[in-house]
Amino acid sequence: MTTPADPATGATPATALDTLAGSSHGKRALLGVSEPLLLDSGATLGPFTVAYETYGTLNAERSNAVLVCHALTGDHYVASDNPVTGKPGWWTDLVGPGRAVDTDRFFVICSNVLGGCMGTTGPRDLNPATGKPYGLDFPVITVGDMVRAQALLIDHLGIDTLFCVIGGSMGGMQVLQWAAAYPDRVFAAVPIATAARHSAQNIAFHEVGRQAIMADPEWRGGSYLDFGTRPRAGLAVARMAAHITYLSEPALHRKFGRRLQSREKIGFTFDADFQVESYLRHQGSSFVERFDANSYLYITRAMDYFDLWEAHGGVLANAFRGTRTRFCVVAFTSDWLFPTAENRKIVHALNAVAANVSFVEIETDKGHDAFLLDEPVFHATLTGFIGAAWAARQKALP
Repeated sequence: MTTPADPATGATPATALDTLAGSSHGKRALLGVSEPLLLDSGATLGPFTVAYETYGTLNAERSNAVLVCHALTGDHYVASDNPVTGKPGWWTDLVGPGRAVDTDRFFVICSNVLGGCMGTTGPRDLNPATGKPYGLDFPVITVGDMVRAQALLIDHLGIDTLFCVIGGSMGGMQVLQWAAAYPDRVFAAVPIATAARHSAQNIAFHEVGRQAIMADPEWRGGSYLDFGTRPRAGLAVARMAAHITYLSEPALHRKFGRRLQSREKIGFTFDADFQVESYLRHQGSSFVERFDANSYLYITRAMDYFDLWEAHGGVLANAFRGTRTRFCVVAFTSDWLFPTAENRKIVHALNAVAANVSFVEIETDKGHDAFLLDEPVFHATLTGFIGAAWAARQKALP
């Protein structure tokens, strides 16, 4: 059976390593060639590709690089049109000329995470040992593995120290992992709406999503690509359940309330009577067009395994002991997925080791997704912190 084409490039998985057609960005790097990447599970992976985009220009000192880390269902198209959906990048309000992450000043890098489905090697790509898509033969990965793959990319780009690493949600986990694993390579870190370990509640929500996918008969034990099909229904339900956690009750009430969808009275059926039902169904159906079901399993599992406490002897402060990185931790009042209390634990750990840390809690009713939306105080916070950190960075340079 013919291997499915990559939706972003039209090429078969893990074969295209040059610039994407029609894009001034869209690069891929072949990594782990001479030495495979050793994963936390003990397995190795290599060679593998990392898809990434860059914006702006790397200066002569190579001191102005900013790494943006994406969330669970994000991708590397942070500030350029997504070739699959045709939609603008997911953080164009913050990344671009004159924005908080100013591409006239900084060289911005964003890569698709290991295990992803937008060009970086993941379960939908070819397993060189079999010539078929990996499926569940792909090794289980962690946030630490994602960051080690990113570090190889940064090495590939010839950058020793990143001026800033920034990201929200799972992206914030990557920021914390960077700061803990590579403290000498990160001048400033901005973890947003995140936690230093995944909570039992969040693991539970992820398990519901995974079980929805695996219960779909078209999942076929993870080998659906071999049969030319996809577990669309299961993945859509997983997305619907997860999307609820990204919102808040006040935001849902403000946006939908109990308003009916294209009708004047309830229909006494199981069709989408309410606008909120129609909205969630749309979220589910559109998601399956851009995301791979097995990638969803692997990436949610990576988030579940994230635990900086466990990795540092049960003491979170040990993860940052001796750090010289400047931190700005951001939380949102209505975020119940990664609530303010979880972000404060990061701040308390940083305070315990006398780290340079700022903390801001943004008042909003937009829930966890607030970091992706128009929040002026949030944008002003990032502009101020990044500007001050850049001034300090310039003074620190020889």
